[in-house]
Amino acid sequence: MSNQEKAIKTTYFSIIGNTALAVIKGLAGFFGNSYALIADAIESTTDIFASFLVLLGIKYTNRPADDNHPYGHGRAEPLITFLVVGFLITSAMVIAYESIININRPHELPKPWTLIVLGGIIVWKEYSFRLVMQKANQINSSSLKADAWHHRADAITSVAAFIGISAALFLGQGYEEADDWAALFASGFILYNSYLIFRPALGEIMDEHLYDDLVKEIREVSSHVDGIIDTEKCFIRKAGMVYHVDLHARVNGEISVKEGHDLAHQLKDRLKLEIPKLGHILIHVEPN
Repeated sequence: MSNQEKAIKTTYFSIIGNTALAVIKGLAGFFGNSYALIADAIESTTDIFASFLVLLGIKYTNRPADDNHPYGHGRAEPLITFLVVGFLITSAMVIAYESIININRPHELPKPWTLIVLGGIIVWKEYSFRLVMQKANQINSSSLKADAWHHRADAITSVAAFIGISAALFLGQGYEEADDWAALFASGFILYNSYLIFRPALGEIMDEHLYDDLVKEIREVSSHVDGIIDTEKCFIRKAGMVYHVDLHARVNGEISVKEGHDLAHQLKDRLKLEIPKLGHILIHVEPN
């Protein structure tokens, strides 16, 4: 199965799971008198649209290179990540606004059975986070990582709702707003996670160097190619699920131009073979 197929399959998993949970949370919140659960449902609803964005982004990102995009379409992925973050921020602001309004509005205590619903949701969302993050790390997808963090944020908001409802039920009449305070806290956590998702995507689109381990691996592979004496500059930039590399390789200064050209191709082929996640590789030959 290709990286694109893995990403698409994982995204469908997120879409189906978020759709089911949005319905469950909304119904449980409405009939269980819990705004924290309704806030949770709002976030899950935005997660559905965010996952669809990720799906579209992955399909576009994996289009082959063409005349107008010689390096491929990978840079679309951090742009999709920015849009996903926008969904997260919007849902956080909606939840915060509604929580503040509900804090001063009289309402009934949440139903005790809503805790059972939340317990199941917490377990499922944490499992979803771990599964999606594992796939995102395997295929080097920033937008899929953002999708994974949607699951983690959802799990945390559910934990906050669980604590708020528990407090309201334990303390009784007069403490109904504990549920709303929990939702307000959850909105703050969502905003914090939005930054954690946004920062790496910004670094990717700005070609920030964050790949020391990959540079080390490239140098190690290069050292085993006959005729390559050493490597010098090594610049890496991520685009979608692949890494484009500019590498300076030192060779014997007495060899012909053709021999240097052949060595560069041998090095490029070796790097492609041993490090499949590399995309475009430019080898600059330096005389020793």
